[in-house]
This record gives sequence, C-alpha cells and structure tokens, in this order.
Amino acid sequence: MAWWGTVIGGTLGWMFGGPLGAILGAALGGNFDRGIKLGDNVDPRFGPGNQERVQTAFFTTTFSVMGHIAKIDGHVSPHEIQAAQGLMAQMQLNSQQRAAAIKLFEQGKADDFPLHDILLQFKKECHGRRNLIQMFVEIQIGTALADGKLDPAEKTLLYTIGQTLSFTRADIDHLFSLANGTKASSSDSLTHAQAYKILGVSKDASKADIKKAYRRLMSQHHPDKLVSKGLPDEMIQLATEKTQEIRKAYDLVK
Repeated sequence: MAWWGTVIGGTLGWMFGGPLGAILGAALGGNFDRGIKLGDNVDPRFGPGNQERVQTAFFTTTFSVMGHIAKIDGHVSPHEIQAAQGLMAQMQLNSQQRAAAIKLFEQGKADDFPLHDILLQFKKECHGRRNLIQMFVEIQIGTALADGKLDPAEKTLLYTIGQTLSFTRADIDHLFSLANGTKASSSDSLTHAQAYKILGVSKDASKADIKKAYRRLMSQHHPDKLVSKGLPDEMIQLATEKTQEIRKAYDLVK
C-alpha cells in the first residue's frame, strides 16, 4: 500500500498531471491537472516508470474506465455496480481508497469523460508493460460481462480500448474467451471446448503447443511479476485467481 501513502502525501499526484492527474485530483479533492516536471526540486524516484506511480495510474484508470463501460449502454446495471463493489472488496480497500474508487467510477460515467486521453496516458505510464496492460483490459471485460451478456456498445468500446492500447481484435477475442472460461471454471462447469479457448489453442493442437500456450499465459498472469511491473498489490488476488483458472483449463485438456 506504499503507493497510496505517496498519493495521499501529494507528491505523486502533482507529478502526474494530464487527464489522469485531473480525475485523481477530483477524486481526492486536490488539483493535480497541471502536474510538475522533474527537476531539482522533485525526487527523481517518482519519475515515469516508478512502480508506485504505475500502481497509481493502474488504480485510477481501472475504476474510472469501469464506470465508463458500465454507462456506455445507456444505463448502469446493478450487476455492473456489484462488479465494481466486488473488485473493491476483493482488493480489501481501506475507507479512503474505497471512497476514491467510487468517485473515479462516477467520473467515468460522465458524458465528457476523456477516455482516449486517459488510455494514452495510462499506456505511457505503464512503459510498454504489456502483461500489466492486459490485466487492465481483462478487468474491463469482466465489468462488461458482469450482467451475463455483452451489449454491442460494450463490445465496440472494448475493441476501441484494445486498439488504443495496441491490442488487436484477435487479442481481445481471446480475452473474451478467457473471461467466459473463467466464469465456467468458477462454477465448475468448464467444458473441454472452453478450456481450449482459455488456452487460445485448437483442439487439434499438439501437446507441445498446448504446453507452450499454457506457460505463456501463466507467465502473463504471474502475480509476483505483475506486482513488480506495477499492479497494485491489493490486486494480487485477481492475478492469483487467473493463474488458478488457467491451470484448471490446462489440467482438463491435458
């Protein structure tokens, strides 16, 4: 939770600037929209790529974009609200963090929410850490699927989010399969077909290819690796559950 202490202390907020700084400042009651540049009076440890800075960007972008996705079909369903609340509970947020997350979610619902600018800054803050960005996309897909269906507007938006973050439609389709398989895995109704989709391989794939796909997915979702790249440590349980579900799919196929 070191990143949160840095945020509350004000140091990181001022350094952020841009649209992420603006919405984070609004959520915390501060004014981070301008930000400040690295210089003699700023600790360089909090510059671009700093882990606490990336963790803050992840937290800010995750909850605000969740709100945007929830509203894109014209209304926010109880399931989508529950998805956000479930994520907050899973992260075991303290009262301050939870209040900030709720405010970020509400900002994401606004008609003038600067989605494109937010995503571009988030991508820049992540410094090309694709596995970390993929985890963010998976969380957003989970939000869209929270009510058990995928509205056309939500699907279009998720493709747009993926494109902005340098994911192809095929990449996003695989993450849809992973999300759907995750639900089946959680309910112990995972089928062989779903297991193959989770792994991203065909049923005719060789044992070597299946094992390679499994290892790649496990590496992408390894909790310790993701936290070291900037996943807030409060979200480690999400990554842990993903690896368990991927392992379950591999065991079924194997």
